Amino acid sequence: MTDTAAAADAGTVTLGDREVNRLGYGAMRITGDGVWGPPEDRAEALRVLRRAVELGVQLIDTADSYGPDVSEELIAEALHPYPEDVVVATKGGLTRSGPGQWSANGRPDHLREACEGSLRKLRVDRIDLYQLHTPDSDVPYEESVGTLAELRDEGKIDLIGVSNVSSDELATARGVTEVASVQNRFNVSDRSNEDVLDTCTEDGLAFLPWFPLAAGRPAEVAEGIARERGTSAHGVAIAWLLRRSPSIAPIPGTSSVEHLEENVAAAGLELSDAELEEISSAA
Repeated sequence: MTDTAAAADAGTVTLGDREVNRLGYGAMRITGDGVWGPPEDRAEALRVLRRAVELGVQLIDTADSYGPDVSEELIAEALHPYPEDVVVATKGGLTRSGPGQWSANGRPDHLREACEGSLRKLRVDRIDLYQLHTPDSDVPYEESVGTLAELRDEGKIDLIGVSNVSSDELATARGVTEVASVQNRFNVSDRSNEDVLDTCTEDGLAFLPWFPLAAGRPAEVAEGIARERGTSAHGVAIAWLLRRSPSIAPIPGTSSVEHLEENVAAAGLELSDAELEEISSAA
């Protein structure tokens, strides 16, 4: 794939007062099995990060829980000092006890500790976009979001995002502080967050969908279109997301340069109205 099929082909999305190319990169996959420990091929993980930026990716999403710590540390090693047009987004609010194990922790003291740790690992004085990874049922959501607002006021965060939220939780967060982005699961097969996406579209918030393909009948349809087009099913799913809403900024992840280039090529993939309807109606 050449650099002409680059992330910029998808257009841009607004994050606060910044515009970035809509097709981003999710850095969860540059860790070990179960999102735990270092990647099997560390050198390839570093190549993926550098190649993403070469291809015009301007939004790199990670979290302190990816590894834990591994993803943030690799991003800093590969890309620091960061290009001025690149937004590095990270998240806090999940803790890990082992491979595939995740626990919510939205306590203010934990979020402060997590933010400080991300500042060190990413080697920055201020985090471009800091996201509350998930609501914690043991902590009032206003307290968790309020802690991020305090960190922003202290100059440690530029923009605030939320993740894995319902419409009501998003409204609660926006009642506490300005929210720049939402990161929820949304794909060709799982559209349970359609109401949250609609709010983001109407109000100009960036919506970062994770897990772009999933399974089920719509994914099978995407695979069929991919075979006809000579591309990947992930590419078709990403192209569908890009057409679904101008607020959508997909962040597909991979640990392979080859797959990264296939994903970025989706920025220039134009699905026909018939193909879009075929995927949409399969849900």
